[in-house]
Amino acid sequence: QVQLVESGGGLVQAGGSLRLSCAASGRTFSTYAMAWFRQAPGKEREFVGRIRWSNGYTTYADSVKGRFTISRDNAKNTMYLQMNSLKPEDTAVYYCARVPQIGVPPRDWGQGTQVTVSS
Repeated sequence: QVQLVESGGGLVQAGGSLRLSCAASGRTFSTYAMAWFRQAPGKEREFVGRIRWSNGYTTYADSVKGRFTISRDNAKNTMYLQMNSLKPEDTAVYYCARVPQIGVPPRDWGQGTQVTVSS
């Protein structure tokens, strides 16, 4: 069982920046990748991006590409999401999740952190 805790959310004006953290604890040895998702009110959960834990290779959704950057600290079992040039449409609850193996769905979801971007 892996526990994930997101932090760093808040209220920011359009064009501003936020940095989210996702701290993992428990048995994380088999982690293949860590991923960020978000969910706005009344909408489906949306993939934001992920990072391969071994080599740091990142993948992003087109909606955030060029604005968001995912990084990791293996020693701390922590993943980060640097969000720049924020837009009102980025407003959502942001979740992190663990991908234990290639080709399997994410699991071990965190509790989420609210990001609100005002215009």
